[in-house]
Amino acid sequence: MPIPIILPKFGFTLETAEIIQWLKKDGDSVRSGEPICEVTTDKVNMEVEAPESGTLISPLFEAGATVKVTEIIAYLLRPGEVHPSELSTQSGGNQASETEPHETFSASPVAQRVAEATNVDLTQIKGTGPNNRITRRDVESALGQPTGKVRATPAARHLAKESGLDLKSITGSGPQGRVQATDVQTVVERNTQKNMPIEPPPVPIVEIYEATEPSDGPRIIKMEGMRRTIAHRLQHSFQNAPHIFFDAQIDTTGIDGLRQTLKGRKEKLSVTAIVVKACAGVLMRHPWLNATLDGEEIALWPTANIGIAVALDHGLVVPVIHHAERLSMQTIQLSVDDLAKRARENTLKVNDMVDGTFTISNLGMYGVDRFTAIINPPQVAILAVGRTQQLFVPDAHRQPVLRSFITVTLSADHRVVDGAHAANFLQDLRTVLEEPALLAW
Repeated sequence: MPIPIILPKFGFTLETAEIIQWLKKDGDSVRSGEPICEVTTDKVNMEVEAPESGTLISPLFEAGATVKVTEIIAYLLRPGEVHPSELSTQSGGNQASETEPHETFSASPVAQRVAEATNVDLTQIKGTGPNNRITRRDVESALGQPTGKVRATPAARHLAKESGLDLKSITGSGPQGRVQATDVQTVVERNTQKNMPIEPPPVPIVEIYEATEPSDGPRIIKMEGMRRTIAHRLQHSFQNAPHIFFDAQIDTTGIDGLRQTLKGRKEKLSVTAIVVKACAGVLMRHPWLNATLDGEEIALWPTANIGIAVALDHGLVVPVIHHAERLSMQTIQLSVDDLAKRARENTLKVNDMVDGTFTISNLGMYGVDRFTAIINPPQVAILAVGRTQQLFVPDAHRQPVLRSFITVTLSADHRVVDGAHAANFLQDLRTVLEEPALLAW
């Protein structure tokens, strides 16, 4: 019996995903775990894998279709199983010969839907699929329609439509040639420059102000895809989760010394990796912050799955370092670098994005002193990390000494986290970060 392949739920809040392309076609053999299609969520591109080895049959959606999670997208035949259309042909062959002769045929579900919508008689179409099965391309060929579809993001399609551009004329810079919004914008700007008249000699600034008025309007960008998802989720989080905020200034002089020692050995250790390691250990002692809230149920997780906020040109993603409390700082550093790189290349996998229990957002590298972050639901806490600053503070003899500090801000969901819980968490975090030797404990 054919095995249904469903569109998996790639995250807590994901409801739909768009099928970018089928990596396997109807009738192809696939191995267990082999990617069969590529889909895009509101955050990253993912691959749907075959649950078992066998033959892919009956893709139910075309590339470009938006599908609800957990919906069946195709079927898989185990080795030795017969395609259902072949069974129907075999069982009906003798009966057909006893009545009036007619040609038996089979068509994919997509082909049937297209034929029904366009009033095409499938009996008049010769199939080119496996066992002469009629495919969508066969129906479109009969209609004289183009069989190929340009791979492009929704934002690129919208911008191309608004600008009157044909996507087929644009070279895509995305994964496997997918047209991005920036590709369309580049063509728009290039065409604009070609059509611009030759500039007249420069006019004195005074005359410009007196004789001209500003005519350039804003560039309108539709809020969709990742940006729309971020907006809705954070708005929902801030409106529904009563946020409480806690600041702590932490002496990082010891951490600076550790990083310099490793730098001398040509080994990298970032502040983010250190904070991940410290938070992972401290969260094991403060389970109410290592939690998720789903409706009326609070889940206290036994392991620290730390999400790292990574800024992209078009939004933000939060890949996860799983079981961080079990990992060495070197392993965490490698994971941080790898996840950040693949996030910017849009090659994150499903497992990179799920089951986060706590998030860290570090904007210190952007020169931000301190900031507050909005909780990433269904988590109940997020830590914002500012830049390292050099400050003079009194020593034991009340003499000024120069030391390094960072300011961290904890945002917590007051429905789950009490003020004392949050304060104790920050106190323990400060202790660990100010004594780097404790990170190995």
